[in-house]
Amino acid sequence: MTTTLAGPAPVVAPGPGTDRRRGRARMRERTAQWLFLVPAIAYVLVFFGYPIVKNLVMGSQDYTVRTFVSGEAPWVGLDNYVEVVTSSLFRTTVLNTALFTVGSIVGQFVIGLLFALFFKRRFPLGNVLRSLLLLPWLLPMIAGTAVWKWILDQDGGVLNEALRAIGIAPVHWLTSPDVALVAVVLVNVWVGIPFNMTLLYSGLQNIPDELYEAGALDGATGVKAFWHITWPNLRPVVSVVLVLGVIYTLKVLDIILGLTGGGPANATQTLATDSYRRSFQEFSFGTGAAVSNILIVVSLLFAVVYLRVNKRAVDE
Repeated sequence: MTTTLAGPAPVVAPGPGTDRRRGRARMRERTAQWLFLVPAIAYVLVFFGYPIVKNLVMGSQDYTVRTFVSGEAPWVGLDNYVEVVTSSLFRTTVLNTALFTVGSIVGQFVIGLLFALFFKRRFPLGNVLRSLLLLPWLLPMIAGTAVWKWILDQDGGVLNEALRAIGIAPVHWLTSPDVALVAVVLVNVWVGIPFNMTLLYSGLQNIPDELYEAGALDGATGVKAFWHITWPNLRPVVSVVLVLGVIYTLKVLDIILGLTGGGPANATQTLATDSYRRSFQEFSFGTGAAVSNILIVVSLLFAVVYLRVNKRAVDE
C-alpha cells in the first residue's frame, strides 16, 4: 500500500478584487472618521475661529459706532496698537495685570495644594468638606462678587466690623488706591482655590502608595517624601494647573468690574478691563480689540514658553 504525503498548501496571492475591497473599506473608515470630526471642526471654526479672526481684523480698523450705521470701518493698520501702547494708562494696566496675575496664581496654587494634601488623608466627612469647598467655583460670579462687595464695604462690611471688634481701624478695601488691588486679588484667590484643589487632588490620587512605602524604608518621609516623591510625580498636573490658571486670570473681568469697576483712580485697571472700557464705554471698538489681541498674544507666549521650559526640565 502506497501512502502519498500532501505538501504545503499553495499560497494564493490576493487578486485585484481583494485589493479594491480593502481600499474601499479603508476609504469608508476614513470617511466615517471625518464625519465624526466635521461637527467638532465646524463648531471650533464658527464659535472660536471666526471671533478671533474678526477681532484681529477689527484691531486694525477704525471701528466705532458709526460703523454699525454706515458699515464702513477704515483700515488704519497698526495705529490702534500705537495709540494703546503710547497711552498714559498702558503702563498702569500692564503692571496691574502682572501683579493681579502673579498674586492670584501664587495664592490659588499654594492654598489649593495645601487643601489637596489635606484631603488626601481619609477622615470622616472628608468628602462633604471637599464638596463644600467647590461652592466658590459653582456660584455665579455676579452673585459671589455682590457678596464680597458687601463683606468688604468700608462702612458696614463684615470684615471691617470684625476688625473694629478686635481694636483694628477699618480698611477702605475697595475705595483706597493702595488696597483695592489687594482686595481684588484676595477675591480672585477665593474663586480659584477649588479649581486648583480639584486638579491637584486628582493628581495626588494617581501617585501609587508603593512609592511612599519604598521611600519610607529609605527615610523619605514628611517633607522629604513631598520633594522626592509627590512633587516630581505631580509636575505634569502642576503644568496644566498653572497654564490654565494664568490664561484664566489674565482675562478676569467680572470680578474687577463687580467690585471696583477698574478704580479707584485706575488702581485695579487691567488689560481686560481696559479693553472693556474702550469698547463698551468709549465705543472705540478698534482700540478695544487691539488691547484684547495683545492679551491673547501674552497668553499664548506664556503658555508656549512655560510648557517648553517644563518639558526641558522633565527630560533632564
